Amino acid sequence: MSKASQRVTAIIFCVFLAGFGLLHIILPDRTFSPVENRNLAQLPAFSWSALVSGDYTAGLEEYLEDQFPLRDGWMGLKNRYEYLLGRREFHGVYLCGDALIHKIEDTSRAGQNIGYIQKLTELTDIPVYVGLIPTAAEVWKDRLPSGAENFDQAAYLEQVRESVPGAVWVDIAGALDGHAAESVFYHTDHHWTSLGAYYGYTALLSAMGETPAPLGTAQTVSEDFYGTLYSTSGVHWLKPDSMERYISGEGVTVEDVHGGETHGLYVDSFLAEKDKYASFLGGNAPLYIVRSPQAASDRKLLIVRDSYSDSLAPFLSQEFAEIHLLDLRYYRTSVAQYAADNGIDQIFVCYSVENFVKDLDAIFLAR
Repeated sequence: MSKASQRVTAIIFCVFLAGFGLLHIILPDRTFSPVENRNLAQLPAFSWSALVSGDYTAGLEEYLEDQFPLRDGWMGLKNRYEYLLGRREFHGVYLCGDALIHKIEDTSRAGQNIGYIQKLTELTDIPVYVGLIPTAAEVWKDRLPSGAENFDQAAYLEQVRESVPGAVWVDIAGALDGHAAESVFYHTDHHWTSLGAYYGYTALLSAMGETPAPLGTAQTVSEDFYGTLYSTSGVHWLKPDSMERYISGEGVTVEDVHGGETHGLYVDSFLAEKDKYASFLGGNAPLYIVRSPQAASDRKLLIVRDSYSDSLAPFLSQEFAEIHLLDLRYYRTSVAQYAADNGIDQIFVCYSVENFVKDLDAIFLAR
């Protein structure tokens, strides 16, 4: 390379760096990234002690990385380039054609939490139903890349079923497997869709010896839903998901016990935000009580649950006059005692496998 060419290359490189430096100065710092669904680092406060300890330089490095000009576009470009080179796993998420599937990595509480369910059945005379929800990594495992690491959820579900003789098993996995060709999970989010939740509802009603209501007609409420896996993976070239509802929610109320407010079955304001899944019930909360005066029975159901039950509750509101949705991550209480104090008729332990095998709060099932 001639000296003239070297000079031109150096000038272009310097202009490139100067341009990004200028953009960094001109563009305002962002506090939140809707694409990554997280708060972004801000400029750290300088102090000599922080400089000496290394906290300031570490914070500055994180700040510069998070506030890099056009960060979202560069991340997407980088991941697309790596995809063309053959990469199929991005931050624990597999790219499987037009769908993103999260792999289960933390199974630290898998065995211990099974025992807590059995203990619950010994602490209460109220019928206990158990239905763990397999994730897309199990139901759609045929879509995973060749050689992809994958926790054996089917074997784990069988272990749970055999280890909890005091509970009635709800075969949600069987219900979903029978409809695996349908859109039972979102393509950019880890949750099941309303259709998947309906099949979970049919599994519970069947376990109770009852006939589920027909599915009904879908109402599309969003066609631009980008979920958690879209944010986590950095794979930003997939089409958005659509979001459907099948239950109108007319006459149904949802009491947010700790938030001190009551609203409808859906909170439509979330449809204009990043976390559109929170439009079901209103998102994560320690305790919701769903009241349905027009339900088929006057029974009270307690669901010990994670966020998958948010889209399951609308279907169950057809059957139960009250549904108490208890999230032990935020409301740490004795499940047996809560059920006794609130006149509960049936208890349903309903977690996704991914959450249950790592849940640190399942111990409250045994108290």
